[in-house]
Amino acid sequence: MATPLHVVALGLAAAALVGLAIGWGQLIALARHLCGPRAVPVRRPPISILKPLCGLDDRLAANLRTFAALPYPDYEVLLGLRHTGDPAYPLARAVARRWPGRFRVVLQEGETGLNPKVNQLMTLARHARHDLLVISDSNTRVPPGYLDEIAASLEDPRVGLVTHPLVGDGDTRSSACLGSIADNLHLSGVITPSIVTAKLVCGKDYVVGKSMAMRRADVDALGGFASVKDVLAEDFVLGRAVTGRLHKRIVLGRAAVTCISERRSLAGFVRRYARWSVMQHQCAGHLAYCGLLLLNPVLLATAAVLADPSRSTAAICALATASRVASDAVAGRLLRGRGFRLRALLIGPLGDLLSGAAWAHGLFSRSIEWRSNRLTVLRGSRLRVRPRRSSHTQPKSDTGPASAAA
Repeated sequence: MATPLHVVALGLAAAALVGLAIGWGQLIALARHLCGPRAVPVRRPPISILKPLCGLDDRLAANLRTFAALPYPDYEVLLGLRHTGDPAYPLARAVARRWPGRFRVVLQEGETGLNPKVNQLMTLARHARHDLLVISDSNTRVPPGYLDEIAASLEDPRVGLVTHPLVGDGDTRSSACLGSIADNLHLSGVITPSIVTAKLVCGKDYVVGKSMAMRRADVDALGGFASVKDVLAEDFVLGRAVTGRLHKRIVLGRAAVTCISERRSLAGFVRRYARWSVMQHQCAGHLAYCGLLLLNPVLLATAAVLADPSRSTAAICALATASRVASDAVAGRLLRGRGFRLRALLIGPLGDLLSGAAWAHGLFSRSIEWRSNRLTVLRGSRLRVRPRRSSHTQPKSDTGPASAAA
C-alpha cells in the first residue's frame, strides 16, 4: 500500500518531468524567436537613452563605453544620479567629459515616490531632448542594431512599448562570484526563455525594465513615470497599462541585451530573487505564482527524493540536474553565441535550489529591503513604507555597493 509520502513523491516527480518538457519547449521557442528577421527602420528619429545609476555596478565604465558609439545617427545618453555623493558620480562626470556630445549627467530633482529608480526616470524624462525614450539599466550592454530595432518597431503607431530578451555575462572571469554565476545562468536559462515563450505561445507580455522603449507621448498619456512611482514592478505595470489603457501592442525584440554580473554573492543572489519573488507573487496572484514551480524541475525532483528516497526518484533527480546543465549550455549558445563554461554550468542546479528558497519566501512574505528602504509590497506590487526597527546594523546589499540594476 502506498504511503502518503510515496504519493507526494510521485506527484513531485511527475511535476518535475512536466517541468523538463516545458523547459526544453521554451528553448525551442527561444531559438525560433532569435532566428527571426530583424526589423529595419524606414527613418531613424533621434533617441534619448535614460540610464539611472546607483553605485558602482560591475564593470560600469566598460558598460557605459559600449553606449558611446552605437551605429545610430542621433541619440543621447542621460546618466541619472540621486546626488553627487553617489560613488558612480565621478565616473559619470568623467564619461560625460570624454564624450560630451553623447553623455549628460543629470541629478535627481525631488523624491516623490517610493521606487528610487522611477524617481530618477521622472527627472531624466524632463531633461531628455527627444521623443523616443529608452530606459536602460546601468549593468547592460547592447548589440549594434539595438536602436535600429527600437526605431523600426515604434514606426508602427499600434506599438506602444519595445522590450528585449536578456542574457547574463561576466562568469568567464576567474574572479566571478558564485552568486553572479547563478544569476547569469538563471537569467539566461530560465527567465528569458520563459518570457519569450509566454509571448510566442500564450500571447502574454512580460516587460523587463532593463530594456524598455516608449514614445514620450505614450508615457505622458499614462500619466508619466509618476504613475508608477509607488510600485516595485514599474516595468510590469507600464506594460499592462500600454495594452490595457492605450490598447497598443508590445514588441519583444530579437536583439539580446547583455546584463553584466561578477561580484554578487550566493547570499546576494538569494536576497535578490527573494525580492523578485515577493513582487511576482503580488503581481501574478497565488495560482500563477504556484505554477512557477514547474519551471524549477530540479527543486521538484529534489523534494521527491526527500519525500521518498528510491531509485526512481533519484533517477529523476539526476535527470533533472543533467537537463538543467544541458539547457543552460544551449541557452548560453543561443543568446550569447557561446556557451557557459563547465564550472559555471555546474552551479545551475544549486542556483535552482536557492531560487526555490527565494520562491518559498515570496509565498509567505510581503516585505522587502531595497536600497536601504524597508517596504511592504501590496497587490500589483504597490509599495508601502514599513517602520524600521531601531538597529545599529547596516542593511546588506546584493553586490556590495548599491546597484541601480539590482
